[in-house]
Amino acid sequence: MLKTLLVLVVGAGFVLFTAGSLPAVVASHFVSGGAANGFMPRETYLKFMLALVVGLPLLIAVLSRITALVPPTMINLPNRDYWLAPERLEETLAYLRGQGSFFAVPLCVLLCYVHWLVVQANALTPPHFPESKFFAGLAVFVVVLVVWLGRFVMHFRRPD
Repeated sequence: MLKTLLVLVVGAGFVLFTAGSLPAVVASHFVSGGAANGFMPRETYLKFMLALVVGLPLLIAVLSRITALVPPTMINLPNRDYWLAPERLEETLAYLRGQGSFFAVPLCVLLCYVHWLVVQANALTPPHFPESKFFAGLAVFVVVLVVWLGRFVMHFRRPD
């Protein structure tokens, strides 16, 4: 969890550092094609992005940590009875905590990347969002997500 918190602090620092180059009114929403169609004051945008970049990944990490407070009957896993048996419960909960903390990192990175694309878009007149870069970053995130999910499911297969 400490590494995750470090990444979130770095992500917040990145947003704060790069927000200084944004105009007073930030183009913050874009239509297909990249044209801006929504604007907000820089301070509002900054608060919104910090809430996303730090708050959303932190929420996921915290929720994964409170699995120990949830009755095992409310935890949905492949082969749940096997993995939540008393002799494996602590190890399983520790794995779930670690996976939640791990997932928070690529999510934070993706949100920082989107922020950077918004900064780039606002450097242009008129603002124009680089959709191809966004979709490339989203594709990388989806690959990471698929690999993460695959490893998660493989971890919880029932041993022979």
